Amino acid sequence: MSASMRAVDLRGLSRGGSVGSSHHRARLQRRVGGSHRARGVVSCSVGTEAKVQQQVPQQMPLSHTGPAPGASSRTLKAFNQSGGQSRYLSEKSAIVAIGLSIHRTPVEIREKLAVPEAEFAQAVTDLSSCPHIEEAAVLSTCNRMEVYVMALSWHRGVAEVLDWMCKASGLAKEQIEPYLFVLRDDQATYHLLRVSSGLDSLVLGEGQILAQVKSVFQNGQGVDGFGRNLNGLFNRAVIAGKRVRSETEISKGAVSVSSAAVELVDMKMPEGKSVADAKLCIIGAGTMSRLLVKHAISKGVTSFVLLNRSLPRAEQLAADFPAATFDIHLMDDLLECTAASDVVFTSTGSEDLLYTKDMVADLDECSLPERMYVDISVPRNVCPSLAELEDARVFNVDDLKEVVAANKEARARKAKEAEYIILDERQQFNAWRDSLQTVPTIKRLRSKAEAIRVGELDKTLNKLGDLSKKERKAVEELSRSIVNKLLHGPMQGLRVNEGSDVEAVRETIDNMHALERMFDLKAVEEAELRQKMEQKKK
Repeated sequence: MSASMRAVDLRGLSRGGSVGSSHHRARLQRRVGGSHRARGVVSCSVGTEAKVQQQVPQQMPLSHTGPAPGASSRTLKAFNQSGGQSRYLSEKSAIVAIGLSIHRTPVEIREKLAVPEAEFAQAVTDLSSCPHIEEAAVLSTCNRMEVYVMALSWHRGVAEVLDWMCKASGLAKEQIEPYLFVLRDDQATYHLLRVSSGLDSLVLGEGQILAQVKSVFQNGQGVDGFGRNLNGLFNRAVIAGKRVRSETEISKGAVSVSSAAVELVDMKMPEGKSVADAKLCIIGAGTMSRLLVKHAISKGVTSFVLLNRSLPRAEQLAADFPAATFDIHLMDDLLECTAASDVVFTSTGSEDLLYTKDMVADLDECSLPERMYVDISVPRNVCPSLAELEDARVFNVDDLKEVVAANKEARARKAKEAEYIILDERQQFNAWRDSLQTVPTIKRLRSKAEAIRVGELDKTLNKLGDLSKKERKAVEELSRSIVNKLLHGPMQGLRVNEGSDVEAVRETIDNMHALERMFDLKAVEEAELRQKMEQKKK
């Protein structure tokens, strides 16, 4: 699929209001060499950043299909042809996924769009405050940045999300659009279930993505804007991810980003040497660093230099691996520890560069022909310009594709088994979501019936003339009883019991559509949507 087919054309769209808080934008400034610059635009002599706009989206591995290309193209085509027209009176609210991932998007773009976990709630609040977005969630990892929204009008919802992305990252629309995918309803659901199951990961079946999806679900609890639909979607994604890993062998022998980084170093070692012969320095003591240690030990490494901002977490990591020795330091000793190492792994949540070209240019030579800097952080911790030094090699998460390119056929077979589970879970989610549609229909039907009852009751009471209080009450109760008994059958036909199978839900939805036609409930729905849009604007 060409870049032009994936691009979102926003020409002709009406511009929405400002989205994204100053708090969110404030984090986009980083200090490099004593000066403030837009996040990701660092003061290092490298042409990469300047050429971001000209980069062609990379081809993804054959075993990773990413979002279904046809579905994404159709959605984007419909979006472009719509001219961004508001459709909220002619279509129901839609679940929309808008994002980009490692399969097509370079790290230079992804790092500028990354949303730290601490800013998840603010991002959801900013997005859900947009006029056409009811609910929002953000899945931001080192390999992807995806926004899920419940949009009143998916056309304008997409435009508002893209506007928010631009404001949050400092990137122009033209820089984001070539890499963007847009998926709607069934395809958006399917995509998230695949992501959670590890089928869309660079390393097929890796387990960390399930923990990250679960983190979105947990962080969303109590956050305004993370509503019922997305809460249900992410809960179903966690269930699907667990089922795929327990019912298939997709995670058997699967590697993580961290283990792929160790494997990459092993591949790049001089002939006759392995990673076990190198002096390793790991910066950061989080989950990724823990996995780095685990896989390096499996390769024969017995000692590490470990740096972290605080000692307790680093000491805890070291205590979990008694078979290895650790030389633990605080970040003040960064350059000293780097000079004593052959390979440096960076895995931190820092939004600032830890290494620039000028910082390491005068370091002593290591025992290898070139010191390796393996940066698996997003945003990156190592400036790409280090690669210009004769004694340095720089790798980032995008370079791990070389490691995971092996055994594509075996991974594809495992993925095929998982697809059946994903399709089943998607059907279960759709049945649950469909069942929610009956709730407003029940309310509208009862509301319309009550309006008719009250109107006819008033006419009758006026015709009957003077009645006692007791007589008026008897007539009113009679009218209410007649309406309730008439509505009993239709109401039962609209109710979905917990645990109902897909067929039962489908029959209920058919009943709902029939009642909407018979009682002309569409007009009631349109009035409610107009009122909702007016409230959003206020």
